Amino acid sequence: MSRRKIIIDTDPGQDDAIAILLALASPDEIEVLGITTVAGNVPLELTKKNACIICELADKSEILIFAGCDRPLSRPLVTAEHVHGKTGLDGPTLPNPRMELEQQHAVDFIIETLRAEPSGTVTLCPLGPLTNIATALEKAPDITNKIAEIVLMGGAYFEVGNITPTAEFNIYVDPEAAEIVFTSGIKIVVMPLDVTHKVLVTGPRNDAFREIGTPVGIATAEMTDFFERFDKDKYGTAGAPLHDPCVIAYLIRPELFSGRHINVMIETKSDLTLGMTVADWWGVTDRPANVTFINDVNVQVFFDLLTERLSEL
Repeated sequence: MSRRKIIIDTDPGQDDAIAILLALASPDEIEVLGITTVAGNVPLELTKKNACIICELADKSEILIFAGCDRPLSRPLVTAEHVHGKTGLDGPTLPNPRMELEQQHAVDFIIETLRAEPSGTVTLCPLGPLTNIATALEKAPDITNKIAEIVLMGGAYFEVGNITPTAEFNIYVDPEAAEIVFTSGIKIVVMPLDVTHKVLVTGPRNDAFREIGTPVGIATAEMTDFFERFDKDKYGTAGAPLHDPCVIAYLIRPELFSGRHINVMIETKSDLTLGMTVADWWGVTDRPANVTFINDVNVQVFFDLLTERLSEL
């Protein structure tokens, strides 16, 4: 299998951090062209810092990191410190980064990279709100046909919502951006809460991270130690769901996942259901399918893959 060229668009976040680590630990399958940061789980000043912290933790300081949009397209920023802590990476004690950000704006990097690379060779991997991606599509419509695929974490159908009764956080933060992306005509794969809530870091799985014994393994265990308290209290589950690593695992082992090619629309008007991903799972409308909506995963093989790859950093 040839290596997939990707741009990771992210708002780290402990689960974003683990997704980045998985990508950096998989050089045979993935070439990370750059990491672009966006405001989401925490404000932009922290998400760009956190991306640098994670790359240094992985001893990958050569990775290019760009700061992007610091607020949604047309709404005030909503953040999630109640889940991720005040830094976004609460749990481990990690040093301030020495890496310097690239000076170019993340949106311009996305546009420039897609224009420079052969059509259909770059996959975009948004792990947070879709502000940077939508801004790039609006600013440079010519890149639409250059994108191989967008594989993103966001939305829900059976699980409904985690920030409101009807909306998942990434989509809720910038629903207008999500609408632009979902109606773009680009090939899209969605990792909603319906699948991410199945990949739970139970005690034995977290012990396996810690037993790697390296700074990466220990930090991963400490991140999930912190991260899990919110979901265990809220859902009564055995551990925290690793939302964002599902995106990277799909790129490496797509056969682990299953779903349906369906129509998904984004609610942008209703105060009651703002940010809802209205998924026509049962095909009850004549709206054309626009995304592959994943709803199942081989959980144990997912964790075997993640633990094996993290041990290589």
